[in-house]
Amino acid sequence: MDLQRIDEGRTAEIFAWDEGRVLKLYRAEFPREWVDWEAKTTRAISAAGVPVPQIFEVLDVEERRGIIMERVSGPSLIADLLTNLFNVVKHARLLAELHAQMHTCTVADLPSQHESLRQRIQEAKVSPVIQTAALQRLDRLPEGTALCHGDFHPGNVVLTTHGPRILDWPTAAHGHPLGDVARTSLILRLLEPSPEMSIPRALRLVRDIFHAVYLGRYQQLRSVSREAIEVWLLPVAVARTLENVPYEHENLPRFIEKLMKRA
Repeated sequence: MDLQRIDEGRTAEIFAWDEGRVLKLYRAEFPREWVDWEAKTTRAISAAGVPVPQIFEVLDVEERRGIIMERVSGPSLIADLLTNLFNVVKHARLLAELHAQMHTCTVADLPSQHESLRQRIQEAKVSPVIQTAALQRLDRLPEGTALCHGDFHPGNVVLTTHGPRILDWPTAAHGHPLGDVARTSLILRLLEPSPEMSIPRALRLVRDIFHAVYLGRYQQLRSVSREAIEVWLLPVAVARTLENVPYEHENLPRFIEKLMKRA
C-alpha cells in the first residue's frame, strides 16, 4: 500500500487519496460491519442537513475496511483556538449553534441513546452504589428521537473554507438532546492542557469560559435550563469511565463523587 498517511486516531488512519478525497482506513481489529454502518449513517446525516464530509465509497485495502470521503481541510475548533485564545467566545457559540441545529434533525435506524448508556453503565468498573445510582437516574430521564452525536467536542468540528464540518459519527444515536449536551459539557469540564503546554493556567481559564459560553448559548437557542442538562451528568459520566481517557483517570472519579454527594 503506497499511500501518504496524513493523520491517525484510535480506530483508523487517514491517507491522502486523490484530489479532494481521503481514505479513512480502519485498523484491522475494528469490526467491518461498523465501518459500513458509519458510512451509511454519515450519508443519512448529510441528507438530514447536517454539515458532514461527503461519503463516496466503502472498500477493502489489504484486508482492512475503509471509507473514501471528502477531504476536510482546515483546523479543528480546538486547534484554531490554541493559535488565538481570543476566539474563545466565537468558537464556543459556534459549537453550541451546530449542536442545537443537529438536535432539530432525526435520522432513521440509529441505536438508542438510553440503551447505549445503560449497557456502558452496567459494564463500568465502579462501585455497586454508583452503578445503581446511575441506572436509577437514567430510568427517570426522558428518551427522545433527536439526532445525537454521542461524542461532540471542539476536536470534532473542522473549520473549512466552505463552513464547518462535523466529523466522527460512530457513536451517533437517537435520543434526548440534553443527554448529548451533558456529554459535551462533561468533556469540556474535564479537558486538561497537555504537559508540554507552557500556559496551563491560562488554558484552564479559556476552557472554563468556553464551557460557560457554550452552555449559555445552547440554553438560549433551545430554551432549556442548566438543571435540565445537569441531571444527565451522572449516567453520562459513569458511562464515560469505560473510555479510559488518560487525563481523566483522576478527574473523572472525583467528578462522579461530587455528583453522588449532590444527589
